[in-house]
Amino acid sequence: MQIRMDWRSVTFDWNRARAFLVTAEEGSLSAAARALKLAQPTLGRQVEALEAELGVALFERSGRGLRLTPSGHELLEHARLMGEGARALSLAAWGQTEALEGEVAISASDAYASYLLPPILERLHAAEPRIRIEIVVSNDLSDLSRREADIAVRNVRPTEPDLVARKVRDAMARLYATPAYLDRLGRPGSAAGYSAADFIEIDANNSLMHLLNAKGLSLDQANFPYRCRNFTVMWEMVRKGMGIGILDDRIGDADEIVERAVPGFEPIAFPIWLVAHRDIARSRRLRVVFDALADGFSV
Repeated sequence: MQIRMDWRSVTFDWNRARAFLVTAEEGSLSAAARALKLAQPTLGRQVEALEAELGVALFERSGRGLRLTPSGHELLEHARLMGEGARALSLAAWGQTEALEGEVAISASDAYASYLLPPILERLHAAEPRIRIEIVVSNDLSDLSRREADIAVRNVRPTEPDLVARKVRDAMARLYATPAYLDRLGRPGSAAGYSAADFIEIDANNSLMHLLNAKGLSLDQANFPYRCRNFTVMWEMVRKGMGIGILDDRIGDADEIVERAVPGFEPIAFPIWLVAHRDIARSRRLRVVFDALADGFSV
């Protein structure tokens, strides 16, 4: 027996519930307006209208912004369930299309987006010109369930049950520097000779220093005068002769301005995964882009 919903009990506008949810999640009307691509006064009126429809105050307003009331906290989880349902409906509908046209968003790190994606996308565009690509450049993991991207290029296997993934290869990261910089160092023949070299750190946790020391170098923070969390910027610093950096060898070996540094240094293997949401993996458009990326990154 099918149970039908009594729609007469729904006394509010669903769009206004979305306005409430996004405002609560973003923490302010201005941030929510940007997320929804609405004018802030319009969004504010939607929230106020929802409060009037429900007969409760959802936010306390003060000079410091908005704060959820007890009623707002209680109703927020119900609004989140509505948002998840709307998102699931959108994903399911998106996944049914067979047309080879429309937009696909690809999330990738700055280095991959700058150096490896362009030739892959150029070939894809020549084969399927009606598919439009948005490149989401981020070194953080995009939330595919929330449609921050449709496909992600990652170096870790996803653990979320609603994602599907394909490992396309094991890549190798190597150390690089300009010939002029290595000449200034005297081109040491072993790792021990690089104790006076400058390296470019890649994060706030001194990950590269710890990694290199585990590989036989003897470095401390004095060897890392620069820290850069953007790999493209880091690579430009290496190309300017400012020190030694680490990068995927398909990028480093293809760059004529630099060469491999630290003789005998064993490259660091890391996986490349393509990831998509399982509900949209059935889309022909997505599958074509996914396969094009798999072919491009596998060589």
